Amino acid sequence: MRRNVALIVFGIGVVLLIAGFAKLLPGFIPAGGMVALVGALLFGLSFVPQPEVAPDAPPPLSPFERIAGMFYEPTRVFQSLRAHPRWLAALLIVALLNIIYTEAFTRRLTPERIVGHTTEKLKDSGWVSEEQIDKMRAQQIADAKSPINRIGGAISQAAGVMLLMSFLAGLYLLGVLMFGGRINFWQALAALVHAAVPVAVISKLLSLVLLYVKAPEDIHPILGQGSLLQDNLGVLFSPAEHPVLFVLASAIGVLSFYGLWLTAKGLHNAGTRVSSSAAWGTTLTIWVLAILLGAGMTALFPTFIS
Repeated sequence: MRRNVALIVFGIGVVLLIAGFAKLLPGFIPAGGMVALVGALLFGLSFVPQPEVAPDAPPPLSPFERIAGMFYEPTRVFQSLRAHPRWLAALLIVALLNIIYTEAFTRRLTPERIVGHTTEKLKDSGWVSEEQIDKMRAQQIADAKSPINRIGGAISQAAGVMLLMSFLAGLYLLGVLMFGGRINFWQALAALVHAAVPVAVISKLLSLVLLYVKAPEDIHPILGQGSLLQDNLGVLFSPAEHPVLFVLASAIGVLSFYGLWLTAKGLHNAGTRVSSSAAWGTTLTIWVLAILLGAGMTALFPTFIS
């Protein structure tokens, strides 16, 4: 069954790719490629066995029980995921919230301002000539205003969430094994996706409110694309003057620590045999590596967040 679904997803991606290249659905080439990649990933993952269900395992929770339970009884949800690692509903919610916020952000700030800021920073870097910048700006603004391209972008974004979560699940699986624990890939994926739900709901919903409360000119066209919440130490530094310190400090905040706690709790309770120390060790190690990667990229390309 899972392989049939994977083949269907892959086939849809190929059809979208062909339609994009044939100009029937202009702008759908990235979306088709992403969907085909998700299909190929799902086909490969179909060979990964599900965890064995213990005789005393709790019954599976409904999608509503899992999503709602993440806000007031996450331990029960994660323990259910140990035997029944369902992840699709949570993944769709995270993807949908990202798509809604991205669309609202683009409409509020306008494609002209977002693309204009990005291309100006690209011009300041000196990598692209001014003539190329003008062509790029005009094309990107036209693409951002096209309904078909927006739909393609939403599809790419949803596929990107799946690819990212699968990649992270693999990293956390390796991390848990290195710390002496034992966890199935599907358990890791289900735990990570469900741990992301409360953070995504709080972050995106509050950011949507702030998006229409604040004046558009007070919102950064690049930094605001992820979230408008200022619940971290990034408020202590100017991204223009201290870009690396800004990125490092932005990782220290209320929601980031809440997400870390949920992730560690998820690994501990959803894994077959994962101690609390192994769960926290894996979570903090990957968090630190992600911060260092972000700081390194910022050091190489500081102009884009100024």
